[in-house]
Amino acid sequence: MLDIFFMLGVFVFSFAIGHVLIWKVPQLLHTPLMSMTNAISAVTVVGALLLFASETTLADAVLGAAAIALAAFNLVGGFLITDRMLRLFKDRSNGL
Repeated sequence: MLDIFFMLGVFVFSFAIGHVLIWKVPQLLHTPLMSMTNAISAVTVVGALLLFASETTLADAVLGAAAIALAAFNLVGGFLITDRMLRLFKDRSNGL
């Protein structure tokens, strides 16, 4: 039971630090930052998939499935937004 409180504490601490750091990033750096968070989400997906490679309890399976779903949603959405932002900087003189 102590492990769940420790993990919850790490999550809350990470969330708070991440929130503070994101608000301090200049707008020009948001695209590289989004690419970095996409990489972190990919690591989360891989970690959750590795969780399923071993014996898991029902709670572990539910948390792993939630981690995969949320990280995949963030990963796909992040790539779509990054692609859309990068298309704004393409040369528009090619027939447009």
